[in-house]
Amino acid sequence: MALHVDVAIIGAGPAGLTAGYLLTKAGLSVAIIEKDPRYVGGISRTVEHEGYRFDIGGHRFFSKSQAVVDLWNEILPHDFIARPRMSRIYYEGKFYAYPLRAFEALRNLGLWRSTLCMASFAWAKLRPRKEVRSFEDWTINQFGAKLYATFFKTYTEKVWGMPCHTMSADWAAQRIKGLSLGKAVVDGVKRSLGLNRRPNDGMATKTLLESFRYPRLGPGMMWEAARDKIIASGRGQVLMGHGLKQLAQDGAGGWRVVANHAGGERVIHADHVISSAPMRELAGRIHPLPATLPEAMDLKYRDFLTVALKIRRADLFPDNWIYIHDAKVQVGRIQNFRSWSPEMVPDAGVACVGLEYFCFEGDGLWAMADEDLIALATSEMAILGLASPDQVIGGAVVRQDKAYPVYDEAYAANVAAMRAELEARYPTLHLVGRNGMHRYNNQDHAMMTAMLSVENIRAGRKIYDIWCVNEDAEYHEAGAEGAQAHLPLSADQVAALASLREVPAPVDRHAA
Repeated sequence: MALHVDVAIIGAGPAGLTAGYLLTKAGLSVAIIEKDPRYVGGISRTVEHEGYRFDIGGHRFFSKSQAVVDLWNEILPHDFIARPRMSRIYYEGKFYAYPLRAFEALRNLGLWRSTLCMASFAWAKLRPRKEVRSFEDWTINQFGAKLYATFFKTYTEKVWGMPCHTMSADWAAQRIKGLSLGKAVVDGVKRSLGLNRRPNDGMATKTLLESFRYPRLGPGMMWEAARDKIIASGRGQVLMGHGLKQLAQDGAGGWRVVANHAGGERVIHADHVISSAPMRELAGRIHPLPATLPEAMDLKYRDFLTVALKIRRADLFPDNWIYIHDAKVQVGRIQNFRSWSPEMVPDAGVACVGLEYFCFEGDGLWAMADEDLIALATSEMAILGLASPDQVIGGAVVRQDKAYPVYDEAYAANVAAMRAELEARYPTLHLVGRNGMHRYNNQDHAMMTAMLSVENIRAGRKIYDIWCVNEDAEYHEAGAEGAQAHLPLSADQVAALASLREVPAPVDRHAA
């Protein structure tokens, strides 16, 4: 039997569940389809294995948007804990604080290499590359060729599986804009004087946080609570194990969504559709196929897998995570789940760590048997000197496809072409979230795209351009102290966003 709802939502990640929660609060009916049969939260889910819980990546809860912080507190009012923040880079057998502390980095590198790094930095400032197109161009201009080669090139190519000179400069501008060697020196001085400790209210600048807020049972706890509230409202359904098969207009101004599940097919009729599905997948399922299908199919993704190891030791290292800049091993990052929350690891005498391997779906790493991946992770922990094989007492593997939208040289034009066509042909189709917009957004940015889309639906017209969210790359890493969401919105619009959680009465969805 077909479902009839106001809004159909594709994907139960942070964006989809945020939209569903706010829409049901506003009195609208929703149906959310999620292809995973068990977990909500997308890449922000928390997986449980034999009582041990682990993230798919690490997800701190911070934002410069008060509206997002308020929404987190509303959905999960009693389960946030404050955790000390520590992350380091492992390079040639030594640890470097992350973000880099200039004095420590130069000391660890030694006098000769430090001198070369400083000379290279000076040369980059005197003779910067004039045409900045790639990640390599941008980073060398910012840090110099020597520091780029030491702390950026190897790790970045391990993560993305492509040469840095083929990656768009947009990636660097979005993720590390605002950081510089000069600022690192100033930051190092402040730290040495004890002046860089910041209170954590969920809105501090990310790279300067000494602590962070975190759900005590992992980020999945947030999205499980959102799911439960949507269902409890009586106006929402969350259909697990349902994958999008086809999306088509119904001839009456609405949409017909067909989803596959174990029992066959489910049909959902809706006035609006919110999609957080990868743009490439969505394009191939819209009927009739869009003219920009070739551009959409050219979009690329980077996948990864986590090997969680249980290790018979109370503590391995104090970090929440460690970046591995070492060509001797394939692992890219190691999470220490007890440092995220002690409640995620039930045995006080056992540590649980997650080794993250970046790969492409179907390649050698992805296709390895779980037992072989556990053996690989065990051997690499030994190579790094972090744990001996005889201490490993078990493990589990979780694969995550399409974890990262790839910023190659063609991605921006491809996204722009598809966006233009979909907006012109389908004004009631709303793209949100990381994969829905092919943007490497944090979860608060993904939530904001959903929040703005909900306001557009409720207003019956486009009052916010969601593509402006995260347009200011400094939002991620180095915004002005105490700043709010860096969106090109008017003061009235920002004030309206701040009050979204109050949710006024619904408006006519079919208004002009």
